[in-house]
Amino acid sequence: MNITKALANELNIKESQVQAVLKLLSEDCTIPFIARYRKEATGALNEEQIATIEQSYAYLCNLEKRKEDVIRLIKEKDLLTEELELKIRSCEKLVEVEDLYRPFKEKKKTKATEAIKLGLEPLAKKIMAFPVNGSLDALASGFNMPVDKAIENACYIISEWVSDNAYLRSWVRQFIYNTGFIESKKKKNAVDEKKVYEMYYDLTDRIKYVKHYRVLAMNRGENEDILTIHLEYDKDRILANYEEKVIKNPASFVVPVVKGAIEDALKRLILPSVEREIRTMLFDRSSKEAIETFKENLEKLLMTKPIKNKTVIGFDPAFRTGCKLAVLNPYGEVLEIATIYPHEPHKKLGEATKILRELITKYNANIIAIGNGTASRESEAFVAEAIKGLDVKFNLVSEAGASVYSASKLAIEEFPDLTVEKRSAISIGRRIQDPLSELVKIDPKSIGVGEYQHDVNQKDLTEALDFTVSKIVNEVGVNINTASPSILNYISGLNKKCIESIEKFKKNHAFKNREEIKKLTGMSDKIYEQAIGFLRINDGDNPFDKTKIHPESYELTKNILNKLNLNITKKDENFVKTILSVDAQKLSEELKADVYTVEDILKELVTPGLDPRDSLDDVLLKSDVLTLDDLKVGMELVGTVRNVVSFGAFVDIGLHNDGLIHISKLSKEFVKNPLDVIHVGDIVNCKVDAIDKEKEKVNLTLV
Repeated sequence: MNITKALANELNIKESQVQAVLKLLSEDCTIPFIARYRKEATGALNEEQIATIEQSYAYLCNLEKRKEDVIRLIKEKDLLTEELELKIRSCEKLVEVEDLYRPFKEKKKTKATEAIKLGLEPLAKKIMAFPVNGSLDALASGFNMPVDKAIENACYIISEWVSDNAYLRSWVRQFIYNTGFIESKKKKNAVDEKKVYEMYYDLTDRIKYVKHYRVLAMNRGENEDILTIHLEYDKDRILANYEEKVIKNPASFVVPVVKGAIEDALKRLILPSVEREIRTMLFDRSSKEAIETFKENLEKLLMTKPIKNKTVIGFDPAFRTGCKLAVLNPYGEVLEIATIYPHEPHKKLGEATKILRELITKYNANIIAIGNGTASRESEAFVAEAIKGLDVKFNLVSEAGASVYSASKLAIEEFPDLTVEKRSAISIGRRIQDPLSELVKIDPKSIGVGEYQHDVNQKDLTEALDFTVSKIVNEVGVNINTASPSILNYISGLNKKCIESIEKFKKNHAFKNREEIKKLTGMSDKIYEQAIGFLRINDGDNPFDKTKIHPESYELTKNILNKLNLNITKKDENFVKTILSVDAQKLSEELKADVYTVEDILKELVTPGLDPRDSLDDVLLKSDVLTLDDLKVGMELVGTVRNVVSFGAFVDIGLHNDGLIHISKLSKEFVKNPLDVIHVGDIVNCKVDAIDKEKEKVNLTLV
């Protein structure tokens, strides 16, 4: 197999693009670096495409290796034919290779291997020759055992032969997958107190089309001993197909015996195995889809627009232990910590109001970020009342993972003298100032924007989420003088030793130019090449250092400025106007440079170091609260999307529970995937569709 050609066809790109990516990866280039700074080689492939090439290449290499191993193992047994070798080499999936290898595998102790030891393989071969003349008694005589015993054991051998037929096994797998059903039932006497799995007590769905979240829910219900899951399909059709393909002469007197062997093969060897394979296929497919949803949600959350240049009060709500307040300056530095007790059992409302208002006035706070956990809505109501007359607003912030971070080694090192709750208040406040910088401190799996995250393949989930965080961090870039070790950990190419060197340098000096970074201990030429474009110095010696322009292109950048008769230190209206009027293709030809690099340089010269998050919607801030009694069907509201799942989206409209926009209410057109319409962090206009006061639930429609 020509792997690069196969990949190019699969991804609908040129073979030269695949070859370029594989060459760069083999040279220890990172995916963010390739996507940003090697566009001319790859044809501007993005991170996702490059990652797909890397993963698919690894799979295809593994497939080719397995093919060679299987061919060698069969050849060693002197059983390899040209036809079989051709079949193996033409396989496109590992499961197809294993199907072909099955008959040649060393068998463990089975009924068939025991029958072969008894010398009954010749009888099995005689039966499978489908003789017309003679009788079973005559055929099975001379084997030093009763005829019925000899036939029974010979049938075990035939059953295994039938089971090992690669073509038929592949057919039955596809037949069940394409035509079968997956059914879930509630187990007798099973206890499901909260009726979590109620919709699965008696559910039937087509295997081929079953939704991934249903598969994951069924699997969880089965693991918790609440549900039983089985596959339902046309066994008679499968049996008939096997008989048609296996029985070569219907007139033979051995047909009843062979039919019995086929039934035994299906019941004992084939169907249980194929059912397990299909359940695994369903899980793998479902896990992949759920992980993709989690990735997209995480990406949107990390790309939430930061609120810059604002003093924020982080508010960690609680009842008995009191609400913790953390006042943060615009750079996230802690100015003051306080505790108030506005709720039961203390109910020190007056004192709590006084403390909060004093903090707001003392530090000229602009925003209060309230964690959305326990006592959040009660705290929201308290804040709304307490801030009346003051120029300050509030927002409910997801505190998913805040407790994980607050108790982590990282948080303890950062704030050794503070309690977990006080660290949590700081984290909540910082999440609204710069969500990306704060959320990178937390295991992505703890951020809470997925579905069935504990039920999917955990290794694949970890890799996918780490890739997403790395992609976003490098897309945004970091100011090296203010970046934390947590965010530097995701920068292209940097390792632990380099990050330690950066932190050690920053204790005594601020970086003035990228050349200083190059001289750090552990910063090899390769690491520097991969990382430097994503590390910015905002107030340094060289104006290029605050841009995404790579130092390798500084000379080209100077040539462009000279060609256009522009000075980077004298940016005015004419500067921008001139850059915007440039024909990048023509300029690249004149300077003998690739057009992708020229385009990127021109963009950076206009908006140096532009944060891609700045162009996104502002965070929705509030000054009052909404209650369920305030709502009426048909009322229009503005809300923030908190999570997107397969069946819709959960939107914070200011109530205790988020409202649900069902997938059917996202558009007048058919929506296959909610992520085609809506994303985490979106500010949306929605309309109240239904209100259930008893369950405190609100259904919404996207306007």
